[in-house]
Amino acid sequence: MGPSLLPAKSGAPRRAILAGGGLTMVASLCGETRSGLDPGLLWATASAASSPPPVAPTAQELHAKEAQVHALLARRKLDALLLRRVSSFAWATGGAASYINTAVETGEAALLYTPGGRYVVTNNIEAPRLLHEAGLQERGFQPLIAPWHKNNTAELIAQKTHGLRLGSDGYFAGATDLSAELARLRAHLLPAEVDRFRALGRLCAEAMNAAVQKVRPGQSENTLAALLAQEAVAREVWPIVDLVATDRRIFDYRHPLPTDKLLSRYAMLVLCGRRWGLVCSLTRLIHFGPLPDELRHKLQAVAHVDATLLAATRPGATLSQVFARGVAAYEKTGFATEWQQHHQGGAAGYEPREYLGTPSAADVVAAEQVFAWNPSITGVKSEDSILIGAGGNEVLTEIPSWPTLSVEVDGHKWKRPAILELRD
Repeated sequence: MGPSLLPAKSGAPRRAILAGGGLTMVASLCGETRSGLDPGLLWATASAASSPPPVAPTAQELHAKEAQVHALLARRKLDALLLRRVSSFAWATGGAASYINTAVETGEAALLYTPGGRYVVTNNIEAPRLLHEAGLQERGFQPLIAPWHKNNTAELIAQKTHGLRLGSDGYFAGATDLSAELARLRAHLLPAEVDRFRALGRLCAEAMNAAVQKVRPGQSENTLAALLAQEAVAREVWPIVDLVATDRRIFDYRHPLPTDKLLSRYAMLVLCGRRWGLVCSLTRLIHFGPLPDELRHKLQAVAHVDATLLAATRPGATLSQVFARGVAAYEKTGFATEWQQHHQGGAAGYEPREYLGTPSAADVVAAEQVFAWNPSITGVKSEDSILIGAGGNEVLTEIPSWPTLSVEVDGHKWKRPAILELRD
């Protein structure tokens, strides 16, 4: 594959060294085009223009979600369900946003399912947007509206659920906590959600690629985070996780919030982007100057672990079995204890991870699920979002121009992201 190119400095061509698979590929970098777009961005622009966004949720999709709700209530011998989490609200409505503050877990509105109907419970500030612009009223959700200054939505819920056995997607006084079961529902996708996830994966990959092209030594981690956020939001993707580390901080912290530290040579950018309520994740690493042997060795190792996890994540496998394969890969590459330093990822959906892979996880992988594994060895990391298909797994966040390592697992070759190596 060709290099992910960085725009040249005015009057001076640049060269990129792409480290991967034991080979060093060198490409001459051109200047920016007259439109201001580097040639390495053209794949993103063209693909975005030719791929219209998925359509709004259909009545069939919403009815399928409602059927899942009632099946869950029947299994748990409950009468009503309250969905307060931002992720659950989006799942049940096909992508509607109940939040104002993007950092919250529970939004400004909730959904209530009872034997008498479906309700959207909110205040009079949010009601017009949700009922009309988000289309919840025409999709059959009845309004339960409280004046903002009374803040009595809990009273409205109590009135509608009096005498009923209530479940909830988290703690709610008097309700049975069904958060674990609902996470599993959110992680098992309908065909329309798969289409949205594919589109989201491409948008997140485009955003990462475009942001990386603007990275320069001397920029702060905060600047790099701003570049990534800007490119994501420009594609109508909200960066709910935007992590950046440079140089030594990549070795020191697994979850590096960006700081004012200036980039010298090595940078890691991490994005969890949300659109249509779904969340897609990927990480990319770049290095200015020749790649040190330590990083090259660790990169090969983490790519092997990642490829092993991707190969093992097939329908019918339990997450504990997948996890055990990953642990064995860490041991095989000489980094036996590194998996203990950070979680390895898990099933994605309307949360970055709906649930994690662990040594004892009993969940069974199914087709049309998305998984985001993120193995790491101190100083390196590998992460993409993948769709589990009946005939094979599909990387949703692949950047076509990014350098890759080829890793063979179980007779199949997997291409995992290399470190993009650049020099003047």
